[in-house]
Amino acid sequence: MRHTVQHAQLQLIHRLTAPAPKGAHTADVEVRDRGQATTEYALVMLGAAAIALLVIAWATAGGGAGRIGQLFDRVIDAVVGRI
Repeated sequence: MRHTVQHAQLQLIHRLTAPAPKGAHTADVEVRDRGQATTEYALVMLGAAAIALLVIAWATAGGGAGRIGQLFDRVIDAVVGRI
């Protein structure tokens, strides 16, 4: 029984990851592409959220707030100095 389940899982993975054969229905290809795009989108969003959390943690706890304030002061001074 266990061997049968593993074999069915491997067949499903192969079917979902294998390139579409010539003459395949475009609906099958679109479904696979749509799922892949959703997965990629989710991974990008998770990565962006992780980076945002790291930046927030640095800015609030690591003395980053003072550095950010200094950066804004320099930028504003530079802009005002050119006017």
